[in-house]
Amino acid sequence: MEASAIRLRDLRKSFGDTTAVAGVDLEIRDGEFFSMLGPSGSGKTTVLRMVAGFESPTSGTIELAGQDVTRRAPFERDVHTVFQDYALFPHMTVEQNVAYSLKVRRVPKAERLVRARKALAEVRLEGFGGRRPSQLSGGQRQRVALARALVGRPRVLLLDEPLGALDLKLREQMQIELKALQREVGITFVFVTHDQEEALTMSDRVAVFHQGRIEQVGTPAEIYERPATAFVASFVGTSNLLTGEAALRVLGESGTHSIRPEKIRVLKETADPDEEGHNTAVGTVAEVVYLGDATRFLVDLDGGGRLTALQQNLDTSAEDVAGYRGTRVRLRWQRRHTVHVPD
Repeated sequence: MEASAIRLRDLRKSFGDTTAVAGVDLEIRDGEFFSMLGPSGSGKTTVLRMVAGFESPTSGTIELAGQDVTRRAPFERDVHTVFQDYALFPHMTVEQNVAYSLKVRRVPKAERLVRARKALAEVRLEGFGGRRPSQLSGGQRQRVALARALVGRPRVLLLDEPLGALDLKLREQMQIELKALQREVGITFVFVTHDQEEALTMSDRVAVFHQGRIEQVGTPAEIYERPATAFVASFVGTSNLLTGEAALRVLGESGTHSIRPEKIRVLKETADPDEEGHNTAVGTVAEVVYLGDATRFLVDLDGGGRLTALQQNLDTSAEDVAGYRGTRVRLRWQRRHTVHVPD
């Protein structure tokens, strides 16, 4: 059986009295695009730094390709890290930046040049080798950082919120390019982010971190459609949580239940309440938020609680939806889209 690219066993890290990582077990497959997702302070970056060798674990083990590297120095691990600030040398050309690690390893100059140019071609920066980092855009500097990481062909590439400094449009473009690049080179990518859309867009699998632990590991679809905990349901995307008396009245059962807003249809109050295989609830529209391509409806339910519904604006405009505020509506969604979340 082929060894995993990364295997973590009961990994823990404390800083004085503060526990940053509270026992993480994780396996990341060879050639996988894997994201560690969570809010600030959830432990994801600390785990990445321990894998890179920049932090030593308080306890637990780190294996790379089946070898225990827990106490090895960063340069003794077959990994490379890309940071949010790029960390490029301003006095060097792009080509010199990319080739620097090869120079340190005493790779002959002619080979360094060939490999650096190939790495720049992989990130679509052919012809940029003679420029300085200051002459590049933010997206181009990010690609140079990627080329520098890829030139040595590490087994694992660690990316610490690398797109955080980019504007929205460039970030979305780089998300697509990063995933395409990972498919091309076949290297294991481990990506740390607090951006749920980023993780869902690019990843083969996602680990959701919270308070130093992993709440759930799964494919983007599994994480989004079948959240394992209330935290995952609320943090990954937007989710409605029905609990207590509201859940009992609306769904006929107690506990905590998650319903994604885009699964809910907003209908007239007089619409048939008994469509087979559906849940339904009546309420009053408390607020309407026009988003351009869609409209968000916040509905206070007669049975208690509030649900948010999201509808595409296929035939409506801002003027059309504004009149919904204060109106009575019926919400309907397929029963299979009501997900029970363990308390």
